[in-house]
Amino acid sequence: MPDPIEKKISRLIRPEIRALKAYRVPDATGLVKLDAMENPYSWPEAVRREWLKVLQHVSLNRYPDPDARVLRQRLCAVLSVPSGMELVLGNGSDELIQVILMAVSKPGAVALAPTPTFVMYEMIATFLDMKFVGVPLTQDFSLDMPAMLKAIEAHQPVVIFLAYPNNPTGNLFAREDIVRLIEQAPGLVVLDEAYHAFAGQSFMDQLGKQDNLLVMRTLSKQGLAGLRLGVLAGPAVWLEEFNKVRLPYNVGSLTQASSEFALTRLALLDEQAKQIREDREKLFRALTRLPGVRAWPSQANFILFRIEKRDADEVFEGLRTRGVLIKNLNSSGGMLKGCLRVTVGTPDENAAFLSALEAAL
Repeated sequence: MPDPIEKKISRLIRPEIRALKAYRVPDATGLVKLDAMENPYSWPEAVRREWLKVLQHVSLNRYPDPDARVLRQRLCAVLSVPSGMELVLGNGSDELIQVILMAVSKPGAVALAPTPTFVMYEMIATFLDMKFVGVPLTQDFSLDMPAMLKAIEAHQPVVIFLAYPNNPTGNLFAREDIVRLIEQAPGLVVLDEAYHAFAGQSFMDQLGKQDNLLVMRTLSKQGLAGLRLGVLAGPAVWLEEFNKVRLPYNVGSLTQASSEFALTRLALLDEQAKQIREDREKLFRALTRLPGVRAWPSQANFILFRIEKRDADEVFEGLRTRGVLIKNLNSSGGMLKGCLRVTVGTPDENAAFLSALEAAL
């Protein structure tokens, strides 16, 4: 008799994969969507019409440029990539994290990051049967340098991921700490600058000065989340190795054409980012005035806050009942116990969130 399906799954699927939960995105239909760090602003209608004209000339019957040569050249200029450095593009930052880890994965290889941080570092390491070591941040969400250095010495990680600013805490780690980690790391150090547009600080200009440094960016947070374009910058000798495991045609023709067009409208994207930064500060001040709420300053486009006198799950559901969806981090436990995270929206969306939060408290 053939095995029942459950026995086949148990026999064929790795136990660490079975132990995982799939990354699920909640349905936001009919809700004020402030859970995914998206830019809340769309393009003006005139710009949308110009974009659609560009798309009319894309040949969907042909494969895209596998190297996205025109787009990479424009990104090098726009992102101020130092001379001599190269780019690899991915279907979002997630794919680039996967590409890096696939290239360095081998028996006993360790990936390391301070925690809490972007969950995909650990998830993708697990997918690839790599060991992931998380080093807890301090209570103020800064790097615990003695613990980081001890973990580096003990585990000799092949790659260290540092989100800058960090997600979900929103803070920038001290620059001198990062420099020291780059110097001490036996392997690669990847600076994930997904929220660069809202932080204003970067390690891009340090590329080439330390041969183990890579910088990762994305256009998702600047209003182009639907394009799924991630960017990895670094020395060509590293990127040549990553290109060997990058799937061909991973960045589609529509994404390439749309991204090239968007880069001609940088003033618009920058103005939207400026508005989000200003509204972030207003939202932070409003949160700090609410009794029973502790909010942390942010250099990203979201704010982490803790519910101190109520159950965070109940407050989260209270917000959802009132038409507002944010991110519930309470189940993560540890220093995120009682925490929720809200994306900075439009002024009207932020007002709706604050009104719903006051009622839910």
